[in-house]
Amino acid sequence: MTLQNTRILLTLLLTTCLVAFQNAQASERKVKMQDLPKAVQKTVLEQSKGATIRGLSKEVEHGKTYYEIELKVGGHGKDILIDFAGAIVEVEEEVTMDSLPAAVKTTIESKAGKGKIRKVESLTKNNAVIAYEAHVDTAGKKSEIKVGPEGKLIGSENYESEAKEKAAAKKSAEKSKKP
Repeated sequence: MTLQNTRILLTLLLTTCLVAFQNAQASERKVKMQDLPKAVQKTVLEQSKGATIRGLSKEVEHGKTYYEIELKVGGHGKDILIDFAGAIVEVEEEVTMDSLPAAVKTTIESKAGKGKIRKVESLTKNNAVIAYEAHVDTAGKKSEIKVGPEGKLIGSENYESEAKEKAAAKKSAEKSKKP
């Protein structure tokens, strides 16, 4: 394979990644209460009692439409994902480190190392906590640590790497458009 063919292939690959990223971002958009289906409106009103609604959005995941309500409840954040029929699919709620099960807290602290734990959220599906997500800053880099309710590490993600990859793909796509 020649150097020129390699460059063309790399440009096509990066352009494809950029288009996929843009499509993923386009799948979520802000909405107003009156734009929600009646069943979703009902769930939003029930779940937001005593809370401040910070935002409403409509998103498409794997071909299915969901609605997300962002709340401020008692000084902490809570996001609720609702399906078209008004059923709660998932809840992400900010929690304190002190409220975590000991094994979860130990795993998060161990994985975070010298990083600063900015926020921890519980992830609930079907009325059961299925995971905890910790958002961490380490030497200026942001990452997320995901831990199961029993304290087992599920995964971690570095936001900085993703941001650099997306920027490189965008730059490459822009270069490929120039004559």
